[in-house]
Parts: sequence; structure tokens; C-alpha cells
Amino acid sequence: MRTFLVAATGPPTILLTAALVVLACFWLLVAGGVTDVDTFDADVDLRRWRLDGVPAMVAVSLLTVIAWSLSVGATVVLVVFAAPGPATGLLRLILPVGALLAAWGMTCLIVRLLHRRFPDEPALSGLSETRTTGGARDAGGPDPCGGASTGTALWPGDRAA
Repeated sequence: MRTFLVAATGPPTILLTAALVVLACFWLLVAGGVTDVDTFDADVDLRRWRLDGVPAMVAVSLLTVIAWSLSVGATVVLVVFAAPGPATGLLRLILPVGALLAAWGMTCLIVRLLHRRFPDEPALSGLSETRTTGGARDAGGPDPCGGASTGTALWPGDRAA
């Protein structure tokens, strides 16, 4: 148990632990009815990270919990099985970054599965079939304005429809 606590509160995993505590407080506020799950949806655009399609706090919570679990688990394994030394210390600093990258990949997969549970959320960025309204940009590429086809020119040189 001591090894687990040291791994969870040691540098740099303490950053993920602090984020986990903040998320736990947020979900307690949601459970108490003080706030709503989609409170931050207007403030955060997760399309660039391929985490859209669910409420922003659901995606961020999944990412944080998975990254924290992987980081703490890998640190415990490293402490138990590796001999102390400078290489182990350096690896211990790199583990949370690797855990965060692996967690991002797993969260992307989970978000795609959860998207069906949240039908009122915008479509996943890779599944959109929107196009612009005319001109040379209408050759099959995605709409750079997020599907806002208003009949006006969106690019210099495009003609209004």
C-alpha cells in the first residue's frame, strides 16, 4: 500500500493525481445537482483531439482516469521490479507522458463507442460529410467552417450561391 501511495503522490504523477481530485469534486457537484455534465461543452472544443461526440467532461474524465491508472500502475511495476538508479529515475519521469499518450488513444476508442449514448452531441469529426457552397473548394473536402453553408462566399474567390 505504501508503494501505491508513493507512486500516486510522487513527482510527476502528482499532476495527474491532482487532476483526478478536481474531477472527483466536479462529479460530486454533478451528483448533488449543483452543476450539469455538459457545463463546459460551450467552452471546450475537443474535435482537434478526436474526443468530440460526448460531453466534454466525460471525455476529459475518461482521459484523466485512464492516464492516472496507467501512470500509477507502471510506476508501481517499475518500483517493484527495477533496481533504483538514474535510469529508473529518468524512466519514472517519462512514464506519465507515455501513460497520457496511451490514455488518449484508448479514450478516442471509448468516445467513439459512447457517442451512441449521447445523440444530442455533435457528430464525430471524422464522420462529417459537410461541404462548402461553391467554388473550387467544393471538390469533396470538408467544410472548414464546420458545416455553415449559408450561401455566402466562404473563401476568397468563391462565388456566393
